[in-house]
Amino acid sequence: MALTLDRIGQSPSLAVEHGGPAGGDGDGKFVMFLHGIGGRRQNFIEQLPAFAEKFHAAAWDARGYGDSDDYRGDLEFSDFSRDLIRVLDHFGVDKAHLVGQSMGGRISLDFYAQFPDRVATLTLCGVHASFGEFTEAQRREFVDRRRKPLVEDGKTPADMAPELASHLMAPGGDPDVFGQIVASVSALHVDSYIKTIEATTHYDRSAILGHIKVPTLVVVGEHDALTSVEMKRDLASRIPGARFEIMAGCGHMANMEQPDEFNRLVGGFLDEYSG
Repeated sequence: MALTLDRIGQSPSLAVEHGGPAGGDGDGKFVMFLHGIGGRRQNFIEQLPAFAEKFHAAAWDARGYGDSDDYRGDLEFSDFSRDLIRVLDHFGVDKAHLVGQSMGGRISLDFYAQFPDRVATLTLCGVHASFGEFTEAQRREFVDRRRKPLVEDGKTPADMAPELASHLMAPGGDPDVFGQIVASVSALHVDSYIKTIEATTHYDRSAILGHIKVPTLVVVGEHDALTSVEMKRDLASRIPGARFEIMAGCGHMANMEQPDEFNRLVGGFLDEYSG
């Protein structure tokens, strides 16, 4: 399946890769993949062609990531949601299936809180709804592991990439996937990444969970060291009617570590709720 790269809007311009049958208003056939805080659209290289067989499938580089533009000033986390509206409007999409990995899932929840009528379903993989769900030690470790090497130690993203990647995968994971995650982290835009780290630690959409009215799938890797099975089980229990799935042999990057199983789970879920 051939994929196309669009550049959407200005200030900042967004890079969105997409393919498959065009998904218009209300037909339930547009699926948007949203990467994590150390990611880029290539994290979904195993998803886009597979889902484009049935859906108009798209993955972006969020503002300040990959081939999307950097931006002036601080980041307000909801800027991501406003960017996502631009993407849906660009493609003429009324409702989208949102598949968010880690920070991409937090963007999905924030987007639902602001624009619930634009969401068809939610798939939340390796997601937590608030940094309040972390212990203080977990929060400090999350921030320090990402910010301190760049700000205080003078390292580059490439310097810190192998250590970060090792914490995002299950033990004994595929070396090729490890290399893909290292490449993703190495490509980070330092200034924009730091803005994102700072903004995301103030994130809290826990209050919306009990009010979600769209079909929701919650996915977690059994060895996820960042968002544990217990944390994700609790998240799913707070969303009315949510489906909960544990993926064996995966860490935090389940869609990359076990792409066939991830595609089976998410594809089957979306088939139930697409037009």
